[in-house]
Amino acid sequence: MLDQTQANRLLLRNLAHEIKNPLGGIRGAAQLLEQELEKPALREYTQVIVQEADRLRTLMEKLLSPQNASHYSALNIHEVLERVRSVVLAEMPEGLEIQRDYDISLPALIGDKEQLIQVMLNIVRNAAQAMQGCGLIVMRTRIARQVTLIKRRHRLAVMVQIIDNGPGIPEGLQDKIFYPLVSGRADGHGLGLTLAQDFVSQHHGTIEFDSEPGRTCFTVLLPLQ
Repeated sequence: MLDQTQANRLLLRNLAHEIKNPLGGIRGAAQLLEQELEKPALREYTQVIVQEADRLRTLMEKLLSPQNASHYSALNIHEVLERVRSVVLAEMPEGLEIQRDYDISLPALIGDKEQLIQVMLNIVRNAAQAMQGCGLIVMRTRIARQVTLIKRRHRLAVMVQIIDNGPGIPEGLQDKIFYPLVSGRADGHGLGLTLAQDFVSQHHGTIEFDSEPGRTCFTVLLPLQ
């Protein structure tokens, strides 16, 4: 019988087939809309649509490819977080504050940039939606020393924490929050954290959380090579 991780991946691959097809239409419509806009400032929003459609298409292709098809290179984790910040603030321009608490001395990380953007985006977007677009999110980075990740000891790791002051994750969901199709929102699909966990696992890292009313903190640890 398939274990939980294998079952999650199978479900994600099936969904990737269904999601991939509409993206071309979304991208084309955004490009046509951009040509009709008179104010150059408004084109920033159509560019977000185009860039996100491209990113999602790349993401779907990776979900449909073997795991070794990931594209690993040296990257700055803060560039990942800044991309996420701009996307979420574009989605929720009023009432949401995203603060940075970065350790700018962090070394480069070896990873798949698009996958890590999706990991952080899913966590931050979940937090913003849980607060209905009104509240505070803190994106914090630090170095972690002498950590054990997936039964392997690492001298150094990058730690990313996403902290919000929202209502918290209901106790009844906390044990299964990473399962597919489990969501705390009536309109939620419950796939964001499943996908995040899968991508973090592919980077040999871990994702954990602690939550209570008024404070939820997701911690992602990624080993430094």
